Amino acid sequence: MVARLATKLSMDGGTVNRRRLTQALVVLSVLLLPALAWAGEGSETGKFQEILETHGAIVAVLASFGFGFVASLTPCVYPMVPITVSIFGATEAKSRLRGAALSATFVLGIAALFTPMGVASALSGKLMGSALSNAYVTIALAALFLALAASMFGAFELALPSGLTNRLSTVGGVGFKGAFIMGLVMGLIAAPCTGPFLTGMVTVIAQSKNVALGSAALFSFALGLGVLFFVAGTFAVNLPKGGAWMMGIKWVSGVGLAYMAFKYLRDRFDVVGNLVSSPSWTFGGIAIALALVGLGLGLVHVAAEKRKSPIAHLSKPMKLASIIPAVAGLCMALSFDPKGADVDTSAPEITWVTSEEAGRTKAQAEGKPVLIDFGASWCKACKELEHETFPAGEVRKEAQRFVAIRVDATDDENAETARLTKKYDVKGLPTVIMLDKDGKEVTRFTEFVKPEPFVAAMKKIAGTEPTRVGMNP
Repeated sequence: MVARLATKLSMDGGTVNRRRLTQALVVLSVLLLPALAWAGEGSETGKFQEILETHGAIVAVLASFGFGFVASLTPCVYPMVPITVSIFGATEAKSRLRGAALSATFVLGIAALFTPMGVASALSGKLMGSALSNAYVTIALAALFLALAASMFGAFELALPSGLTNRLSTVGGVGFKGAFIMGLVMGLIAAPCTGPFLTGMVTVIAQSKNVALGSAALFSFALGLGVLFFVAGTFAVNLPKGGAWMMGIKWVSGVGLAYMAFKYLRDRFDVVGNLVSSPSWTFGGIAIALALVGLGLGLVHVAAEKRKSPIAHLSKPMKLASIIPAVAGLCMALSFDPKGADVDTSAPEITWVTSEEAGRTKAQAEGKPVLIDFGASWCKACKELEHETFPAGEVRKEAQRFVAIRVDATDDENAETARLTKKYDVKGLPTVIMLDKDGKEVTRFTEFVKPEPFVAAMKKIAGTEPTRVGMNP
């Protein structure tokens, strides 16, 4: 994208100052390339949750910038760039500095609309944990993501009516005040188009209940959404016209959103999870093959969208034919875990006590340390602990020395759950706490941890000082 912008940066009235242009492109590269790398393939909404859980909040905020930039390439945002920057006067500014200032003000206007979404999402997080334990809510969320995926595949368009869009586009006028108001308006116009990108982010932010993360992520998203507006307004860039590449972005977005629908159902209903629970390499091979077939058909669809393409008539049938193998292959591949075949069953399974009071009484009577696991049905990292860490042979073996207590915190409005989370100062899920024989906390894990460090912590529990391992985003 940067290279293509460079070839377009010429003006009828003379040549753009090369030093300033080089500096602008370097800054743009530094901002965009890492963000897009973390954002992953196109607009897969579920990537935000994966990045947050794997790499932490800072990287997730950076990835949000990449998601915002990709969202700006959608068909109902991208064509608005040259029109909008001309309305608030950036392209006609007497100096490049004024053009940059006007464009930056416009982008801040966009951020002023989106950032409160992150704050509101985080503040509503108290309800989200309980809501996701409800089967009907899970099904509704899956249906929402399927609808968003269908919109990306062309079943219908998410956009404000053209008449309203045209009327809104005239609001504001020239100058800094007009630029800021135009930014607010553009955020409103772009909201339906960015919905598929934002829905997953907002849902994850609500689950994290982190106001700082919510505001930072949505602010970063808005900055990414405004990059093209800033570049066009500052340097009077003639952006490449939309075409087949835009159809490719929509296709990738649709596949990613369909996977998110499946993911909600898989994590909530065991019957769905069992469909992709086979650890055999044959299953993995089939998953990869299906994904490649879907990708190949999708590429033919994109190629057929090129101008004067001799295979233009294949665009729609290839798109329709690609959806099922691409989505099925992606769902199977991302759910496939070959480690499941290597579970060591030589040691007995961990026997979990569901009553905290009974468990603590038993531990005191038997002189054993205590292992307390706080988890929920909607918590991805909790599922990983259940499927990878707790079944491991060494963990099972060491767990026989403990009294294991499991607290189901799916319903965080439950009185007993609230009491225990307050008693043990649980800030987020998962939380695994190890107490010594005297009932004092020794180690705490607040994220997914592999069997090896988990076993090491269990072995060192006697006589160690209280430590905290990991941190919640």
